This record gives sequence, structure tokens and C-alpha cells, in this order.
Amino acid sequence: MDYRTRLRHVREDRDYTQAEIGAVLQKSQQGYNHIETGRAELKIEDLIRLCRFYGLSADYLIGLTDKKQELLK
Repeated sequence: MDYRTRLRHVREDRDYTQAEIGAVLQKSQQGYNHIETGRAELKIEDLIRLCRFYGLSADYLIGLTDKKQELLK
């Protein structure tokens, strides 16, 4: 699965708006929308923030695995 699609599915499954996730990444709603739609690339710093925010592994968020692994705390 494309990582953009995975990010959208995770966000929607958890009932977050693009504006809310944009705020987590210190971006506007439009800035985050550009990541989900392919107009901008996901920066590694943003991936790390999303992993921590969602509590999910990077492998899952970027689509390398379909196994939903939660981060160890």
C-alpha cells in the first residue's frame, strides 16, 4: 500500500482531520493535505512525530508491512 493511502486510512480510522494532524506536524491543513495527495514528500522528522502520535511503527505507516505494530513504551 502506498504510504499516502496508509496515512489517510490511519487518520480517518482514528477520526482525525487533516487540520488536527497538520497541527501535530506544525503544518497547516493544506500542508498536511499536500503530503497525503503527493504534492509534498513526508519528511523523516514528520514520520517520527506521526509514529509517536499514533503509537505505530514506521514500517506500518509507510506501508512496508500490513502488520499493525504498536510502538513499545
